[in-house]
Amino acid sequence: MRAEKLARQEVQPSSDMKVRAAWLYYVEGLTQEQIAQTMNIGRIKVVRLLAAAREEGLVRIRIEAKGAEQIALERRLVRELGLGEAIVVPAAADEADTATLVGHAAGSYLNDQVRDGMSIGIGWGATLHMSLKALGNGRYDNLSVISLMGGLTHSRTINPSAVARRMADAFGAECYQLTAPIFVANEAVRALLWEEPGLKELLDRARRVDIALVSVGNVSEEATLFRQGLLPRSQLESLRKAGAVGDVLCHFLDAEGNVVDHPFNRRIMAIDLDDIRRIPKVVVAAGGYSKVRAIRAALKATSASVLVTDESAALGLLEG
Repeated sequence: MRAEKLARQEVQPSSDMKVRAAWLYYVEGLTQEQIAQTMNIGRIKVVRLLAAAREEGLVRIRIEAKGAEQIALERRLVRELGLGEAIVVPAAADEADTATLVGHAAGSYLNDQVRDGMSIGIGWGATLHMSLKALGNGRYDNLSVISLMGGLTHSRTINPSAVARRMADAFGAECYQLTAPIFVANEAVRALLWEEPGLKELLDRARRVDIALVSVGNVSEEATLFRQGLLPRSQLESLRKAGAVGDVLCHFLDAEGNVVDHPFNRRIMAIDLDDIRRIPKVVVAAGGYSKVRAIRAALKATSASVLVTDESAALGLLEG
């Protein structure tokens, strides 16, 4: 039974993991133990990754693989932004395709993190919707997926509840939903809803997740919130005047990662950012040069330790 369970959990390492391990070992000169700590994996897995990299021709006298530039950017992001990990994918030829590339990388990263007994908090948006396509078919014991925000009354594929449900299905996990709209009528309604026993229990679960995967929106007509008509575009200017540069879980933030003083922020049904910062591992997945200010704000607001992004956003973040 134990052998079957281990086999069930065995996931083939991605080529990105092999290249990353090879880079750290052969270029940066880290020991296998240091690589294990940096990548948050066991030393035996490091040995296997290095062996696979050699067998597949990724390592010769120097690393011969696509992605060396991305790995260099990853290392700079970790050093300069104080991250635990960074994953950088090539920039899309069309920025409209960025969500697909970054989402796939985010899903692959989550695959490598999932273990029995974990609880996963999930946000929403086009990037996280695309991450679902990269999720494996592994089955785990006592795994749960918790939506960190309310849902849409009119169902769409990007509905937070749908994203959480599909992720739970991919992992064979229990799914917990925040059964309230993303935005409610006013602050008083919000306060009353949070007093409901079922929502209180959900909030407690959300606060205790082991890992949270969230995305980032910017304050523009192309942002999902406005493109899908969840908020009126007529309010874009008022948000900008309040200092908003982007949002995480629909909490609008200024450039320093502070929640701005705006009525929308008092109507949101989502876990508070103070609670997000207490989660052991927060992963922010977002890309595109147009989102640089929003991503920087989100990293500050969430104290995220992991960033999944693309080359264009990475370069923008490193420009200062």
